[in-house]
Amino acid sequence: MTDQTLLCFGDSNTHGSCAIRQAGDLVRFDRNIRWPGVMAADLGTGFHVIEEGHPGRTTLHNDPIEGPHKNGIAMLPALLETHRPLDLVIVMLGTNDLKQRYSLPACDIAAGVDRLLRMIVSSNSGLVGQPPKALLVAPTPILETGFLADIFAGGAAKSAEFSERFAYVAQAHNVPFVDAGALIEVDPVDGIHLDAAAHHTFGRAMANAVRATLAA
Repeated sequence: MTDQTLLCFGDSNTHGSCAIRQAGDLVRFDRNIRWPGVMAADLGTGFHVIEEGHPGRTTLHNDPIEGPHKNGIAMLPALLETHRPLDLVIVMLGTNDLKQRYSLPACDIAAGVDRLLRMIVSSNSGLVGQPPKALLVAPTPILETGFLADIFAGGAAKSAEFSERFAYVAQAHNVPFVDAGALIEVDPVDGIHLDAAAHHTFGRAMANAVRATLAA
């Protein structure tokens, strides 16, 4: 029997980046600690989990400082074709859209997520040319603290709206929804990234969400 293939499409918290204390920090948790790895271990045999977490990735915006390659919607079509047939695409983006440089309200960030889901559910990247299933995750609310505080200034209040706004987007596309903020909190060292304990908790929860999604 062919393994079911899961694509985890996200940013640095899918990549497994550790909390940033100073410029140039690129430390990453080991694969077995990162939430996709924890999820894969919990799911066990019969699943192939693809980690596609890019630090700094936005929903659909070119980063004016770090470069256009941070644009999620520009990358997504290639990933859908590269890894097809896909059984499920997990989307967890929006945190980097909170950066002050984009000046986006929460409603526009949710609209960016909506466009990503539209692309997935209208693609031919699932089995026999059908769309894959999708699972939307609202990222954990952030804190404005530490080294990244200025970059994300004003973002904490916006991130508090993610749960409600992303749930509405998921409902509009009739896809399952997970509110990460109801399960875990960010590392207070930088207010953006997850610590090892949060990765473990979230990975276990996502394994259950995947089982339920694929069984539906």
